[in-house]
Amino acid sequence: MMSKRKSTTVSDKPHKRAKALEEEEVDDANVYDSEQDEQGDQLLGKQAQSAGEVVSDAGIVESITLKNFMCHSLLGPFTFGSNVNFVVGNNGSGKSAVLTALIVALGGNAQATNRGSSLKGFVKEGESSADVSITLRNKGRDAYKPEVYGPAIIVDLRITREGLRTYKLRSKSGQIVSTKKEELLSILDNFNIQVNNPVSVLTQEMSKYFLHSKGEGDKYKFFMKATQLDQMREDFVYIKTTKHVTEDKVEQHSECLKDLKRKYLEKEDRYKSLESLDEMHTKLEELQKQMAWVLVAEVEKESDPIKEKLQSDRRATEKYNEKVDEWKNKVEEAEKKQRQTQEQLDGITQQLSELQSKCAELKAEVQRQNNTLKQSEVTVHRCKANLRDLEKDKVQLSSRINDLKLSISQTTGVESQARTERMGQIQTELENLTHQISTLGQQIDQYQHACSRAKEEQGKMRREQEMFQRSTEANRRNLQTMESSRSNRLRRFGEHMPTLLNAIQEAHKRGQFKHRPRGPLGYLISLKDPELALAVEVCLKGQLQAFTCDNHEDERVLQGLMSRVFPPGRRPAIITSHFLSHVHDTRKRAVNHPEYPSVLQALEIEDPVVANCLIDQRGIESILLIKNRTEARRVMQGKNPPQNCSQAFSKEGDQIFINRSYTAEQTRANYLSGDVEEEIRHLQREMENQEAQANRFQQQMRKLNEDIKQNEGLLRRTHIEQKTTKDKATKLQLELTDLKNVEEPQSEDLRPLEEDLQEIVTKISSKRAEFDEARAQMAVHKASYEKAEQEYKQHKEQINTIAEEADSKKEELSKTDQEVMKCKHHKKHYDDKRSAHLDNIQTLEANLESKEQELEASIAKATKICPERLEVRRTARSLDSEINRLKVKITTQQEQQGDREEVVRQYQEALENYKNMAQQMKNLNSFIKSLDSVMNQRLQVYAELRRFLSARCKYYFDSMLAQRGYTGSMTFNHKSETLSISVQPGQGNKADLSDMRSLSGGERSFSTVCFVLSLWAITEAPFRCLDEFDVYMDMVNRRISMDMMLKVAAGQRYRQFIFLTPQSMSSLPVSKIIRILRLKDPDRGQNNSQRSQNEGQ
Repeated sequence: MMSKRKSTTVSDKPHKRAKALEEEEVDDANVYDSEQDEQGDQLLGKQAQSAGEVVSDAGIVESITLKNFMCHSLLGPFTFGSNVNFVVGNNGSGKSAVLTALIVALGGNAQATNRGSSLKGFVKEGESSADVSITLRNKGRDAYKPEVYGPAIIVDLRITREGLRTYKLRSKSGQIVSTKKEELLSILDNFNIQVNNPVSVLTQEMSKYFLHSKGEGDKYKFFMKATQLDQMREDFVYIKTTKHVTEDKVEQHSECLKDLKRKYLEKEDRYKSLESLDEMHTKLEELQKQMAWVLVAEVEKESDPIKEKLQSDRRATEKYNEKVDEWKNKVEEAEKKQRQTQEQLDGITQQLSELQSKCAELKAEVQRQNNTLKQSEVTVHRCKANLRDLEKDKVQLSSRINDLKLSISQTTGVESQARTERMGQIQTELENLTHQISTLGQQIDQYQHACSRAKEEQGKMRREQEMFQRSTEANRRNLQTMESSRSNRLRRFGEHMPTLLNAIQEAHKRGQFKHRPRGPLGYLISLKDPELALAVEVCLKGQLQAFTCDNHEDERVLQGLMSRVFPPGRRPAIITSHFLSHVHDTRKRAVNHPEYPSVLQALEIEDPVVANCLIDQRGIESILLIKNRTEARRVMQGKNPPQNCSQAFSKEGDQIFINRSYTAEQTRANYLSGDVEEEIRHLQREMENQEAQANRFQQQMRKLNEDIKQNEGLLRRTHIEQKTTKDKATKLQLELTDLKNVEEPQSEDLRPLEEDLQEIVTKISSKRAEFDEARAQMAVHKASYEKAEQEYKQHKEQINTIAEEADSKKEELSKTDQEVMKCKHHKKHYDDKRSAHLDNIQTLEANLESKEQELEASIAKATKICPERLEVRRTARSLDSEINRLKVKITTQQEQQGDREEVVRQYQEALENYKNMAQQMKNLNSFIKSLDSVMNQRLQVYAELRRFLSARCKYYFDSMLAQRGYTGSMTFNHKSETLSISVQPGQGNKADLSDMRSLSGGERSFSTVCFVLSLWAITEAPFRCLDEFDVYMDMVNRRISMDMMLKVAAGQRYRQFIFLTPQSMSSLPVSKIIRILRLKDPDRGQNNSQRSQNEGQ
């Protein structure tokens, strides 16, 4: 390849310019001579030897790095040489990505790259952003801010997945100097870098569109775009449009100038024809003086009714004082009655406590008597068993005697034997029947006792079950309320509360309320410390569900709404009190403890109306909240209780006074607790326990019913059996008596047995006596047990009676509390009315003072207008009417002739406007004239420049074709905007020139290279990029084109050339000015980072 390249010759004429187009001369540089081909390599070698002597200009690309750009994870860094650079690689290796990144990073748009319609398409799939870093040289006299950036400028571009583009401009040391695109544009303008100019950066798509296009118009557009003549033409069109707009404005202003002149002449006529209006002004001043003193007299008249009203209200103040004192006395009487009832309740409570302790003792005594009774029953059963054993012995011995008697009866006769046997049988049956009767009597006693005890237990369990059912029902309602309050906290205060509040809101919108009622009060307050929820709830009680109204009319409307929403007997209370916009000042009567808060301090209340209501009704400013009940008793019942403190509450709800305390029946907060879910879980657990307990109650009740039914049945059967047994025993006893009256001889052998039988009978009698004694003892114990149980029941009934009395006292105390609240409410009502009355007096006094000040001001104003007071009989209305008529007359006169100062001002203003507009018209006409002159000159220069650039392009094109021995022509038609290129391969007649479309692919590519090189020669740029310029060339044309471009590059050492090609470029000559960057083949399996191999030759 190298030998073949040596046969190619180039011209030995070096480039004559040190800096292209610095002087606007046309140099015959880079002209090829076909007769001197053999000297080309020697000249290229000489120029390569002098490569280190020429320093490249500012603006060339030193390096470029790509990350996550297009389909490449990492490309670069690529380090470019200062003159000729070849980027070599197969398709997909990243050559076009490098060129695309260069365009985008230096300000080009996405369409200019022909690789995508938007910037976000350049971000690699699966990544969030793409980064491009370009280093531009910044040396020499054309360097941009070298004191800031240093010898190099680093342009960092980041493109996000959303298509956003951000810049970071760094110095050589890496320090960020700017992030604005305006700074980048300034740098590009300074270096004359035009990435959108196809001559500077020619992509494959741009080449296909302009160069390989068959249309002559496309080639002409390419020429105009490369030379930037199209930009100049667009600027001229814009200037021409601006000139036409300016001419239209001048024409509009000329019409306006005529109107201004006409107005100026009119104002001048009025200015010259002014007359005096002194007489009317003098009369107007006189009327104004009279008007001033008339107004003083009217203010004096307005003050008189205020003074009379003030005196009347001051006399009425005494009535309000009497009403306040009357209700104050009623409040004291009600509070006295409240204290007496409270003392009575305390006594009953103390008595109840003593009875309860006594009741516990009696219950223990009943238990002890019951145990003794059970022991007696055990003794009776033991005696009964002994009797049963003796009876068995007696039966056996009697049988023995009967047997003996049977043998004796053989001698005494059949009749005697039969009688003896019958007597033994009767005796045995009588003993059995006697024992059976005794046993049945004991069973009857046991069944009766068991029935009575079961019935008593049943009654007690029924009462407990009723109380238990009430508690379960209350818990069920609370659980439903809590569950519904998950989404609406208001439902804690009752399922009907949301409906009531909506009804109140609608009524308020319709104007039925003077002031919107507030409530429920518990919903409008919140706790600072959640641990005090139970204490505050016990303190405020029913007031948590209460509403407050401003007046009695609003109260009646609210009662009507409640009657429609709530069922009877369950309506919230309504407190009527005048609404204030500020909270009461409680500093003098409030408790102020250094450690413990009052109820008022523990609550967060945004609405002053709610705070005032709780202060008035419950006195929350004087109630302390102390968490520990022991500490609360120590604080309240010590030697020095807190000042202004009426009572205290512990966190368990205990109420502690100075001399007494009460334990709360409530154990958990229902309205103010913060954790709704915890309350729901607690209620669910409690209901589960209650359900299990209810099941146990039902089981016990069923067992008791079964026991009662069984014992009653056994009792009936035992009574019947006892009666039958007694009748049978009576009959047998009569029969035995008759048989005993018959005497029978006894044998001596029967005597020992009969003695044993008698002994057994004696023992039976003894045991029976013991048994009877045990039964008697059991009866005594039973009587003692029944007596103790009766006493316990009586004591229990006494406790219930006293408890009912305590309940009635509590109800009486509640009514007394309501009476106290009612009296306080009425006292507050009259206090408020008196306060309002006193406020009204203060308002009247303020109005009177204001009127007096107004009078003084009126007198001062009138004195300023007229020092001496005038006695005027006319009214202010008549004077005002005459003044208005005179003002209208003066105004009419002034409108006709004009006020002197106004006329003078309008005249001067019209004159100034006319002069200004005339000057503006003069300036605009001068500007249009200058613009016409400049545009004519510029258009001439534009036409001359276009002709000059066309001629230079033709010249360089012919010179380039001669390198291969071609001839050709380039014809510009600027009127029709076409460019036709004809080429004849080899030496031939110009008449044989043919269009480029008839050439082969390689010849047409070579001609295209010549066209591009001719445009390079007439345009300026610090670097030029060409993408796959040789793709359609054969080896010969490629070699010739390569020699031509290297020759041009060797002659333009201050420029940088970047060629992208898939060829290997192994045939290039060895030169220091040439650098080859080889890209690795693409890895289709995975997107690994690719690196370039820099080869300096």
